[in-house]
Amino acid sequence: MHVTEEQARLADVDLAYRDSGGGGTPVVLLHAATGSVEAWEHQLPALCKAGYRVIAYSRRGYRGSGTGPPGQPGTGSGDLLALLDRLGVASCHLVGIAAGGLVAADFALSHPGRLRSLTLACTIVGLMDADYLELGERLRPAGFNDLPVEFQELGPSYRAEHPEGVAQWLALEGRSHSGGRFRQGTVNRLTWAAMQGLAVPTLMVNGDADLWAPPALQRLFLRRLPQAEGVVIREAGHAAHWEQPGAFNTALIGFLDRH
Repeated sequence: MHVTEEQARLADVDLAYRDSGGGGTPVVLLHAATGSVEAWEHQLPALCKAGYRVIAYSRRGYRGSGTGPPGQPGTGSGDLLALLDRLGVASCHLVGIAAGGLVAADFALSHPGRLRSLTLACTIVGLMDADYLELGERLRPAGFNDLPVEFQELGPSYRAEHPEGVAQWLALEGRSHSGGRFRQGTVNRLTWAAMQGLAVPTLMVNGDADLWAPPALQRLFLRRLPQAEGVVIREAGHAAHWEQPGAFNTALIGFLDRH
């Protein structure tokens, strides 16, 4: 497999992307706030081997992509729609991990007809309901965001057993947003009420050691999303796709194949 990085010229921004090409059903990958187009090195070969066309890209403001006009950040889901149109992708499987899950959920609410399925992995989704925000405060007390990013994101088993993988992840994270993390708004107000109307087959993947989105959070969504199923990956934190790629890829490809 040889996938090169290219630039997609959209109306007001250039986005760095990788596209495996081919005639398979497209799978679009949305990285975390700690990642970029580079974050999916363990998924691209597996998805291509399974027969899919794989598209990964750096969102606006992340490594290789522009920021657009000053003061006009746009929305992540708006950029995704423009990229799909630019690449001629009428429908796809959409996979968002962590902060990428917010973009994926927003896109699914606005354009469900463009999706074959939705995967929300290791993500808090970004709901704005008061009870959900209060839950987040219980899970992540004051000072949590000041902890080392690898402690926030990577599970203890991975940090204990894979120091080289941690170093590689930290190097990727450092390259991803050298100018600071770029923030975009959403088209929709993300709430329980909005998500309950989501009529797209949905897979939720969570790590059992995720400090941001533990399995209990997944259960809340599974009780509310009309077409959702869930997988919990053992000994994985907030970056399950990186920490346990074999288990992650098996769960993801099995779901994609059914849809």
